[in-house]
Amino acid sequence: MWKLVRRLLLKHPIRSTLTVASLTVALFLLCFLRSVITTLEAGVEAADQKRLWVQSAVSLFVDFPVSYQAKIESVDGVRETCKWQWFGGYYQEPGNFFAQFAVDPPELFDMWPEMTMVAGTEEEFIARQNGCLIGEALATQFGWSVGDKVPIISAIFPKPDGGAWEFEVIGIYRPTRNTLDNRTFFFHWKYFENVMEQVWGIPPQVGVIVLEAEEGAQATEIMARVDTMFENGPQRVQTTTEAEFTRQFVSMVGNVPRLVGFIGIGVFLAILLGTVNTMLMAAREQTHDVGILKAVGFTDGSMFRLLLAQSLFLCGFGGGLGILLALITQPGISKAMGTFFPGYAVQMGTIGEAVAFTLAVGVLAGIVPALNASRLETVEALRDE
Repeated sequence: MWKLVRRLLLKHPIRSTLTVASLTVALFLLCFLRSVITTLEAGVEAADQKRLWVQSAVSLFVDFPVSYQAKIESVDGVRETCKWQWFGGYYQEPGNFFAQFAVDPPELFDMWPEMTMVAGTEEEFIARQNGCLIGEALATQFGWSVGDKVPIISAIFPKPDGGAWEFEVIGIYRPTRNTLDNRTFFFHWKYFENVMEQVWGIPPQVGVIVLEAEEGAQATEIMARVDTMFENGPQRVQTTTEAEFTRQFVSMVGNVPRLVGFIGIGVFLAILLGTVNTMLMAAREQTHDVGILKAVGFTDGSMFRLLLAQSLFLCGFGGGLGILLALITQPGISKAMGTFFPGYAVQMGTIGEAVAFTLAVGVLAGIVPALNASRLETVEALRDE
């Protein structure tokens, strides 16, 4: 039967090719969008339950005094804290953008055990104030290695002469969980603070302070204590769990799950209608062939299966190519989107959903033409031209 299916579809190769191409693009798009959602969900699920993020209650883009750190450390249940300050720079040209943060190095290593060193040592990074710690993917992208000099131009903290901040690569890390992107650039808070005071004559403020709760401490109680401590200013803060902070960060680009849902429905309907149209045209053009096949002994059931098999073959081939394309492009997409969606990957569940989608389109598109073919009288079909 499959040999006959292939021959019937190849009677109009251009139409079949265009249908397969549209299915390929549609399945690739669905796999990509669904993978973005699963990546976001994985990041939230992987969040450390003991890490709490303190930010301005006004906005993530509003800084608050560094003096808050000592006060937060004095709160019952807080084990230690780490400053994170977004730097907003680029390497050589604006297109070379990636995340950079000024941090407290010892606390960074202590609070993020999922950070493993693949080059250099933690001690060397802690000891060198002008040193930087970079993700493995970032090192691969720019060909950096330990000892290289890296100039970074910051749009948020530009030097008066327009020059770059100079850093030296001291270490390269690899994350073991989705809580860290492997394209992030970390450097010393002390170096950042010294340059700010020397160049501008003012101490910097901080964007986020991450605290780690003591073993057995209640996160909700700690969050309430921290928020209450600064409710009268000078800058009110909002303390959230790492999972909630991740959700808020994702929400900055909109309601991604709902958007993906709407796009998915649109893609499904468009592809379904296009494939139904293809199969109806194919069935109409094969009416005479159906008559001949019935005349030589093919049953109504055989005709039903033949037309349905054409639809399933067409959708299966196009859908399979789309899924394959999603898997092939996974490394490139992961590299390109790592800053915003670390850990991007096409999960087996996504592939299963794509296969189910492909089969559903194949059945829905082929069921009507298959029923029509099975009901055709032999003489009526042979009269068709």
